[in-house]
Amino acid sequence: MSALPPPLPAAPAPRAILEYGLSSGNAAMVQLLGLCPLLAVSTGLVPALGLGLASVLALTATNTIIALLRKQTGRDVRIPVFITVIACVVTAIELSMRAFLPALHGVLGLFIPLIVTNCALLGRAEAFASRHDPARAALDGFAVGSGFLLVLLALGGLRELIGRGTLFAGAGPLLGLPGLEWTLLPGYRGFLLAVLPVGAFLLLALLIALRQHWQATRTAPRPLPDDRRA
Repeated sequence: MSALPPPLPAAPAPRAILEYGLSSGNAAMVQLLGLCPLLAVSTGLVPALGLGLASVLALTATNTIIALLRKQTGRDVRIPVFITVIACVVTAIELSMRAFLPALHGVLGLFIPLIVTNCALLGRAEAFASRHDPARAALDGFAVGSGFLLVLLALGGLRELIGRGTLFAGAGPLLGLPGLEWTLLPGYRGFLLAVLPVGAFLLLALLIALRQHWQATRTAPRPLPDDRRA
């Protein structure tokens, strides 16, 4: 398992907030949060995109609202307030998706309301939004949600490409964007393991291993130049 990232400083710069959410504190690949919907929904790029964008919106909105309420919320009731805000925001997102994208809502099903249980939302509310101004809180929610979205897209793209030889399959009926649908491997019969749950675990483990290797090579000390003369 990846080591927990160091916390952000008391008044982080926007660049530090973005770097934390997208890389060093990535909710999915570093903190390993929200793995249930990550693994279940990433069977293709379209459902991964739908859940990822809903998560970005939920994190940004909840962080902003909690930051606005931080001075009116006592420490004894902060957790119930956080949960209430998160539940209201996610319910609004679910009802909007059901109204405007009913086909996509039908595919995602229970995983939209389950965003409420994603520890990343409550974690960022407690660790960041309740301690910073609304602008920084909104940026933090956007960064953490975008980091989660990128992992969803990477995993969904790999599983769909390896499993079926397509990308954005179903974008027509689900999003009304048939031009996004690509068949990259005509005649490809598919690789069943990639679209099964075990394939999601294996590919996520591969992505985490590649990130860990990249981090290790990036931080490894460089050998000193050989100054000896012949």
